[in-house]
Amino acid sequence: MTADVSYDRLDDDDYPAYTMGRAAEMIGTTQSFLRAIGEARLITPLRSEGGHRRYSRYQLRIAARARELVDQGTPIEAACRIIVLEDQLEEAQRINAEYRRAAEAAEAANPPAAA
Repeated sequence: MTADVSYDRLDDDDYPAYTMGRAAEMIGTTQSFLRAIGEARLITPLRSEGGHRRYSRYQLRIAARARELVDQGTPIEAACRIIVLEDQLEEAQRINAEYRRAAEAAEAANPPAAA
């Protein structure tokens, strides 16, 4: 691997750059919390060649959101479900906005005929 390729990964939100210990430290939680949200299938860390869990920045943002909810008293299973639903809602809103823009563009390109 060349140095240029490895540096490109520094900007990749999905690159599994963080060990479990470092990930837990970064979001201010325990390794057992990361294991628990993994067991709840909120995030699935990649494994190194040695079998160690590795987390991406994207996964750390999700884990931090779960930690927020748990810190507010939400059970971990419910926190995981809330995050999944929030993600689904955000995606649906994005798709709706795309459809709206496409419909507006089509209408502007083909205005209704005057009666």
